[in-house]
Amino acid sequence: MAAPDLTSYDLLAPQLSGGKDSAVMMAVFMEAARASGVDDRVISYHSSLGVLEWPPVVFGGIRYPGVSKLAALQSAAFGVPAARHLEVTRTMPGPDGTRMPHSLLTEIAAYGRFPRMGSPYCRKSAKESVVSSAWTPIVNRLKRELGRPVRILKVMGLRSDDGPDRKKRAAFRTVQANSARIVDEWLPVKDWSTGAVKEWHADAPVPYCWTYDSVLGAGDWSGTSRCSCSLCVFAARTDVLLSIGRRPRLADLYAEVEQARGDSFHGLAYHRPDPACRAVRCARPRRRLPGRRPGVHRPRGAGTAGPEEGATQGTRTGTPRPSRTAGGVEPCVRPVRPQGATAEASRPGAPPAVLRPPRDR
Repeated sequence: MAAPDLTSYDLLAPQLSGGKDSAVMMAVFMEAARASGVDDRVISYHSSLGVLEWPPVVFGGIRYPGVSKLAALQSAAFGVPAARHLEVTRTMPGPDGTRMPHSLLTEIAAYGRFPRMGSPYCRKSAKESVVSSAWTPIVNRLKRELGRPVRILKVMGLRSDDGPDRKKRAAFRTVQANSARIVDEWLPVKDWSTGAVKEWHADAPVPYCWTYDSVLGAGDWSGTSRCSCSLCVFAARTDVLLSIGRRPRLADLYAEVEQARGDSFHGLAYHRPDPACRAVRCARPRRRLPGRRPGVHRPRGAGTAGPEEGATQGTRTGTPRPSRTAGGVEPCVRPVRPQGATAEASRPGAPPAVLRPPRDR
């Protein structure tokens, strides 16, 4: 479809996941914004999933950025100043009263059930509502200045090839309308095929995430097919097996949540229980699992422990179920600089781990 009238919006808000579709979306959207002369109204957002995101890694002496860094690079590559790219994440009061990150896995552990078809609460609570809350200060200021509801265009990189639910989703629709804000949603690359996206990346000004390849730097697109959560309940079985091989410590954590809550990570997502897909069985296999061989894995002792500890505490202490709305769980908003050590320092946690290729067994 043709682009909506971008000049009619007060805030243009592309949401970047750091995946392959986000880069294409940003290129198409920013071209339309510059053609309309409203690129100065753009503020890009990345909703950080913390420990669940694909992290930055070093392999063969080369550093490959994680998805948070990639989102910042995608924003900068197409003309958005660093100060207008914001990384947001959920926070909640900690034991000492200060606010601390509240990861999606912490919520799953407290809630007692993994997301599934018909109840994909992860999409709203960990992404959409966090960005929506981050708009509130801008909405309050502009509403006083304009004397009317603030018009916002939410731009996303969802495509029809991603699944039947996204194929049914309208390329343009109004998702919220009240006295404070009117929010429209636009999917500019909805009709792009997966092949077209990969072809575009051959000459793209930004790299794509390392997890798409079988081995880092291979350029074969034979790794995971998507780049959302490292372990996503809606991922294909081959993606789950590959992700477990690449992030075994995270798989162990999911397995602990499964055991503590008695809920299946992957089988119930499709209402088709599959014992072989339970993280509790896949995390520490005694034999080589079927599917594609993982190219890298995360060794013991690598990575950050803060968000992981929060998830395990949720299973052990019976943390109350948190609110899925903006109330009670506040977003942490911070600008992300796309280059230099400062950009890495802005992410929570310790420096990234070095990943090594697996040994044949």
